[in-house]
Amino acid sequence: MSEGTMQRRAQRDDQSDRTERGEPSVLTDGGGRRVRRASRAGGVNRALAAAAALPVLLFAAACSSDSGSDDSAGSGSTARADSGGSSASESASAAPTVQAAAFKALPKACATLSAKTLTELVPKAKAKQGTSTDPEDRASCSWSSLDNNGVKGSQFRWLNVSLLRFESDATRGAGDRLAQEYYAKQVKDAQAVAGAKGTTSQAVAGTGDQATVVRYDLKKKEGAFKQQTVVARVENVVVTVDYNGAGLAGDKTPSADTLVKAAEKAAKEAVASVRAANGEGNGGAASGGSTGKPSASASPSKSSTASSVPSASPSVSPSASAAKAAAAGASPSASHNS
Repeated sequence: MSEGTMQRRAQRDDQSDRTERGEPSVLTDGGGRRVRRASRAGGVNRALAAAAALPVLLFAAACSSDSGSDDSAGSGSTARADSGGSSASESASAAPTVQAAAFKALPKACATLSAKTLTELVPKAKAKQGTSTDPEDRASCSWSSLDNNGVKGSQFRWLNVSLLRFESDATRGAGDRLAQEYYAKQVKDAQAVAGAKGTTSQAVAGTGDQATVVRYDLKKKEGAFKQQTVVARVENVVVTVDYNGAGLAGDKTPSADTLVKAAEKAAKEAVASVRAANGEGNGGAASGGSTGKPSASASPSKSSTASSVPSASPSVSPSASAAKAAAAGASPSASHNS
């Protein structure tokens, strides 16, 4: 037997022994080098391929996670932005708005009544302008009259017109509502004068948007005074007319009904003058007297507070005693103009 044949038989026997022992089979080439079987080489290749693929999978998973996070963050940011925008929009729409005041100016207080009316209510009286730092927001004027009848005594009359305008304010409210609140306060104050007797109140028709007259008697050492206070509101302006009268030094006490009618007439004219000052109606000119002209410009209200308190001292005083009586008679009504 040749050497080559013996070598090949030995290889087959060796391979058979390896197979019985469970060892992997090997092949040898003619030069004696071992060659791994294709199955083992394939397993190794698959392991290497799997090892190489693992970082790729991890990288892909990381990218996917990052992408989801960014999307989530982006969605959150967008939601917050949308929410913020919505809140800003709601805040802007919820900003308080208030209706503009109807009247922007007041007439000159001493020109609110016609000459005819003044002659009837306070004959031979001189007007006294009240002091005011805001003439377009508040003004007042008073008249005092003492008709001396010699030994028969004298008739005293005192008239005061006060005007107060309210400007609309986003914080405080609309001008007409503020005027309505002040109107109610003025009526209440007129009904609560200390020492007043027989106080009565009633509505006045045809005078602005609402009007009330309050009347009462007030006893003074100089005589019995009859007091009439008419409070009227027209839009965002409140008009207060105080009118009182007394018979002094033995003269008869004036009729309360006559004084009430006179006070109501004065209030109607004052309301008409307010309208005229703002381009509505003819004001006191309808009664044949002079009226206040509208202001050239109307500045916003600096302070919607109480109007100026007019002086209660008479402008006409034939005697010292008459002057004292006039001052005493005027004081009750002056208290209403806070």
